[in-house]
Amino acid sequence: MMETIQDTSPIFDAQPLIAFIAYLFMIILIGVYASRFSSEGISNFFIGGRKMGMLVVALSSVVSGRSAWLLLGVTGMAYVMGLSALWAVLGYTLTELFLFLYYAPRIRRFSEKYDCITVPDFFSERFGDQTGTLRMVVVFIIILFMIAYVSAQFVAGGKAFHASFHISETQGLLLTTIIILFYTMLGGFLAVSLTDTIQGIIMIIALVILPVIAIMHLGGVKVFYQLASAIDDGQFFNPLALGTGALIGFLGIGLGSPGNPHIISRYLSIKDPVKLKAVAVVGTVANVVMAVGALTTGMAGRLYYDTIAMLPGEDPEGIYPLMASTHLHPIMFGVIIASIFAAIMSTADSQLLVAASALVRDIYEKLICKNKRVSQKKLVLYSRVTVVILVVLALLLALLAESLIFWLVLFAWAGLGAAFGPTSILALFWKRTTRAGVIAGMITGASCVIIWNRIPALVNIVYELVPAFILGFIVTVVVSLYSRRPSEEDTIWRAMK
Repeated sequence: MMETIQDTSPIFDAQPLIAFIAYLFMIILIGVYASRFSSEGISNFFIGGRKMGMLVVALSSVVSGRSAWLLLGVTGMAYVMGLSALWAVLGYTLTELFLFLYYAPRIRRFSEKYDCITVPDFFSERFGDQTGTLRMVVVFIIILFMIAYVSAQFVAGGKAFHASFHISETQGLLLTTIIILFYTMLGGFLAVSLTDTIQGIIMIIALVILPVIAIMHLGGVKVFYQLASAIDDGQFFNPLALGTGALIGFLGIGLGSPGNPHIISRYLSIKDPVKLKAVAVVGTVANVVMAVGALTTGMAGRLYYDTIAMLPGEDPEGIYPLMASTHLHPIMFGVIIASIFAAIMSTADSQLLVAASALVRDIYEKLICKNKRVSQKKLVLYSRVTVVILVVLALLLALLAESLIFWLVLFAWAGLGAAFGPTSILALFWKRTTRAGVIAGMITGASCVIIWNRIPALVNIVYELVPAFILGFIVTVVVSLYSRRPSEEDTIWRAMK
């Protein structure tokens, strides 16, 4: 073990702060640039008017799904568990490859045919939801879990500021909230997608450079392997050094991808659905590079700081900024800190838009004003006000949050994945799926996540998303088989092909 670095507190330097401020300035400029386009209507504000290019969709899809969970959560888990953390990233990488190739083209074609802007729009049009019951169920589940998800990003921002710039976690949390609120409210989906693309590039660069330099400082790949293999009698470098339940749970993380609306909205936004195959290639490569970088950074960190007591606040989730502060030039350290906020912002901004769209588009426009004409400018204004309200709610929850980023994100990821994952897959690929079936499946999946998460004995068996997804799938199929088929089944089905 190497113990040459004793002081784990990052040394304050103006250079990383300057680099970080430059990054923030760029984000603000993008928000201002996109504000005019996003003000033209809620289709522009929430899905960019279906005018997004291949690279933007590929990187924003991947980055918005990773959040601070990858940079802080996965690196922290790799620091503690070693190579067995691999399974936590393998599941979503394979799942999202499937989504890019098969799921995304179908939902993109259907959404254009029926003018679907949101996930509730999709379910409502797919099943002819005249009463609005299905739409209400979808919106309720989105708001319930999205607030927790956004709160986790705010908490991550507070941790990153604390570890990097010597301010309290509460002050960092407030700064993170203000930054995200500003450009999301101003620029809408276009600003979010453009910043996600830039932030994705920053994250990839950071996750390549940092582990490479850290391993070079150790003495090279051979030394890294020898030292890592010696930890915990070789179990640290053993990818199978975990129980069957944990292995299944980690792989099951990928089941959340088809159910998270902030990822699905990217599929709706692409200009040319034919290019989704190219999106699959770019997105999968980005997923692999970032996953390998996060795992290697966490494992290398264990070689420099062999006990948790050596970490800031004795928190494994601080290993990424700590490694950056001790191994990189101050300017590059500033870029690394920017990459953390890139991960945080790219997820939080997308989730805020999804939650706001559920309230403004699906509740206000489609239900409250069902038979009235509401101007696009008014809808955009209400959307921006809604973003502010949601930020305040998420901030309050974040101030009270005690859970680690990794598990708070996984809970929200599981709730959305179990509710919308099996139901959306069946809605897209099984013609016999019914409205009653998806309502039953959504309620079952979401409820199972909440109940399973609150019972320690069950949580210790397997990650709650896995049983909740399976149960939601089964209930959707069974109820669909025993309920009436939709009257326009063939017409709706043709719209997906």
